[in-house]
Amino acid sequence: MSKIVFFDIDGTLLDHDKNLPDSAIEGIKKLKKNDVFIAIATGRAPFMFESLRKELGIDSFVSYNGQYVVFEGEPIYKNPLASQKLEELYSEAKQNGHPIVFMNQKTMKASVKHHEYIEESLGSLKFPHPEHDERFYANRELYQSLLFCEDGEEEYYRGNYPEFHFIRWHPYSVDILPAGGSKAEGIKKMMERLGFPPENVYAFGDGLNDFEMLKAAGTGVAMGNAVPELKQCADIVTRGVDEDGIWYGLKELGLI
Repeated sequence: MSKIVFFDIDGTLLDHDKNLPDSAIEGIKKLKKNDVFIAIATGRAPFMFESLRKELGIDSFVSYNGQYVVFEGEPIYKNPLASQKLEELYSEAKQNGHPIVFMNQKTMKASVKHHEYIEESLGSLKFPHPEHDERFYANRELYQSLLFCEDGEEEYYRGNYPEFHFIRWHPYSVDILPAGGSKAEGIKKMMERLGFPPENVYAFGDGLNDFEMLKAAGTGVAMGNAVPELKQCADIVTRGVDEDGIWYGLKELGLI
């Protein structure tokens, strides 16, 4: 086993209706037959794609955009948010009417009982509004949080909290990550564990949070439905997720 392929989930493995195309399943089966190591690299929390991992038989993943990395079922890297600074940010966000969802490796809790931005954002991922626990951040390692605000409103927090990295993934929601954290850092931990050089590493993605990962991989593949910025940095652009993009990308690379 001398090569590894990292797959993003939303817009890459899963289509816009959150379905897994048959062609993607077949492509992954062929990768396994060809003795290629397979891992997931996603902004999602581990509990948000457990069923997908089981369906595909994948036990290694980079979650929370690189902050929680698991190799063959065992955590090998953790990079939690700075708890004191997160508490300060939450205090300001609360005053500004911007709710937060706090996330660890097992679950997520909302700072408010209900908010339409939370419902709509997480609903786009087919997840319900989380239960309310505004003190969930206390005495816990959190690897990511979600800030809910309109486009541009996150700039205040970006300017005042350099300890964090803010990535917008929905019109109403922004990921809060540790500064310097990215999928690229996560895949590097996996590469080190396996001893793979960059030229044997492939990565598929479609969003802004995949930018660093595609640059870190020896071969970065942007989906046909990817944001324009990602296509510009990718080594190749495959078809869209709705057009058997995984299958055709793997074929073009000669991996299947």
